[in-house]
Amino acid sequence: MSFCCGASMIGTKGTLKHIRTQIHNVPILFCPVCHHIEVHYLVENEYEILAEYAHGDGAAEVDFLEYVDGKDHLLHDNCVNHEGEEPMDIVRSQIDMSLDLLMVAKSLADAEWEDQLMKRLKMLSVRRDKLKNKKTSKPV
Repeated sequence: MSFCCGASMIGTKGTLKHIRTQIHNVPILFCPVCHHIEVHYLVENEYEILAEYAHGDGAAEVDFLEYVDGKDHLLHDNCVNHEGEEPMDIVRSQIDMSLDLLMVAKSLADAEWEDQLMKRLKMLSVRRDKLKNKKTSKPV
């Protein structure tokens, strides 16, 4: 699993900007808590090479999938959640994992880790509440 600030990251594809070049369909990992994004470690080298060549050629946009062999079946094996899942399910899963980790932190008497987990849980609770409000405010 890939983690950021203790939360498991969500596997997806996105567009990243390298200097003046937009690179589409890059496999990325996204943190639902702090919104940190990173290139998936399995394609990091390919991304950097493509980004440098595309910038050197002066390309405004490139599609990552056109230049790199598909490793799609391996890319999100280490992700707990994926982009196609229901957002509420993702948040609930993240809350459950954080609560499990909080129990471990308490058993280890690690106050700093407990504080980090409590902050994460507060952020995830706010996100969950926003999703609930969004769902209830939709016209039927």
